[in-house]
Amino acid sequence: MDFTYTIKRSAKRRKLTITVERDRSIIVHAPENTTDEKIEQVLKSKRQWIYEKIGHPQKYQDLPHAPGKEFVSGESALYLGRQYRIEVVNDGIEEVQFVQRFLIPAKYVKKDEALREWYIGKAKEKIVPRVKDYAHQLGVEVAMVKIVDNRYRWGSCTVNNNVNFNWRLIKAPMFVIDYVIVHELAHLIEANHTPRFWNIVRAQTPTMEKAKTWLKDNGQLLEEKI
Repeated sequence: MDFTYTIKRSAKRRKLTITVERDRSIIVHAPENTTDEKIEQVLKSKRQWIYEKIGHPQKYQDLPHAPGKEFVSGESALYLGRQYRIEVVNDGIEEVQFVQRFLIPAKYVKKDEALREWYIGKAKEKIVPRVKDYAHQLGVEVAMVKIVDNRYRWGSCTVNNNVNFNWRLIKAPMFVIDYVIVHELAHLIEANHTPRFWNIVRAQTPTMEKAKTWLKDNGQLLEEKI
C-alpha cells in the first residue's frame, strides 16, 4: 500500500468505512473483529476513490497565520460569513461583545482565545437549535448535539446517533451551516453518499451546491484565528 492509514476498531460498528480527513489523513473505521488483511483488501479496492479524495481541493494542510494580521483595532474577524471590525477596548467591558463589530477587552493577553470562546458560545446558541429543528423535519432521532474542536471535519455523526459540529462553522454563512447540519443528519437515514443521500440533503437545503462551493472556496479561512 502506497499510502498510510489509521485503523479505529469498535465493537459497536457493523460496517467498515473509510474517511479521508481534510488534512488528507486516512481513517478506517472497522468492526472489532475485522482482520488487517480484510482492511487492506478493501483499501486496495477503494484505491482510486482514496486518491480522488486526497486530491480534492477541500483537503489541505493548516494555513500559516496571515503575516501582519494581529488582534489589534482595525483588523477584522469572520462571523456568519461576513468580516467585522475588531476594536480592542481598554476599559468598560469584561467580556467580548458584538455590536456590528467585535469589542475585545484589552485585558486579555491572548485575545484569540477570548474570541474563540465567544465563537463557541455563539455556535452552541445558533447551531444546536437548528440541528433539533432539522432533525424533526427529517424524522430522525438525535441522542446528543455537541459543538466540538475538530480541526479537520465540519461535522460528524456517531453510531450512537450523536452529532458533532466544528465550532468554526459559526464563521460561515447560515446557508452553509444548514447544509452541514442536514448533511450529518442525512447520514442517520443513509450511511453512505448514495444518490438517495444527496436527494435527502438537496430536498432540505436547495442551496446545497452553493454551500459546497462556498466551503471549497472559503473553508480554509475558517481555520484561521482571524
